Amino acid sequence: MRVAIYARVSKALDQTPENQLIALREWAKNTNAEVIGEFVDESSSRDTRPQKELLLRKLRLGEIDGVAFWSLDRWGRTMSELILELEEFSRGEKKLISLKEGLDLSTAAGRLYANIVAAMANFERDRIKERTQLGLARARKQGKRLGRPPRIDKEKALAMSRAGNPYSTIAKEFGVSKAAICKALKRINNTPAVNPAPAPPETIPDNKTDVKLTEAAQ
Repeated sequence: MRVAIYARVSKALDQTPENQLIALREWAKNTNAEVIGEFVDESSSRDTRPQKELLLRKLRLGEIDGVAFWSLDRWGRTMSELILELEEFSRGEKKLISLKEGLDLSTAAGRLYANIVAAMANFERDRIKERTQLGLARARKQGKRLGRPPRIDKEKALAMSRAGNPYSTIAKEFGVSKAAICKALKRINNTPAVNPAPAPPETIPDNKTDVKLTEAAQ
């Protein structure tokens, strides 16, 4: 069995992958697995994991039979990410092996574990969807406005303001708060003119010409 060893550590916490690699090397020795290489990602806030992307590509192309890692949280950052990958590789002959959880998709127990995790994730997604729909229905029943706030017609708002309408009347017209109307009108009044006409050049008296005319007159 050709497997790759994978470890991930955090740059922010100054972690070292050596502890993970020692355990993985020991596992490979005990199972007589053929290790084709060790791959380490040092994650940052940008969440770039080029080594994991490389291993996923190798798995899909059939260049390796599986990937071994210390724990599920070292392989995936989110539950949705783990679910997609567990579902993808549990259907084939590729192996994802997590030492801490004892997960091996090549075994019946491992596939059962992956299916249970996937079922729990689907259940949670359905619960979230149900709660969201109930909340939206309750808000509609209470007469609350849903979705993005309505757009303010700035020209109409400005015309109403110049006609002497109070902010409360203008806000009611557009279905927004008085603060939104104040902010919109302030933005309109502070907007510079578009392509203003250039100022005429300043006329500078020609002193030399005046001197010459004075001399000629004398």
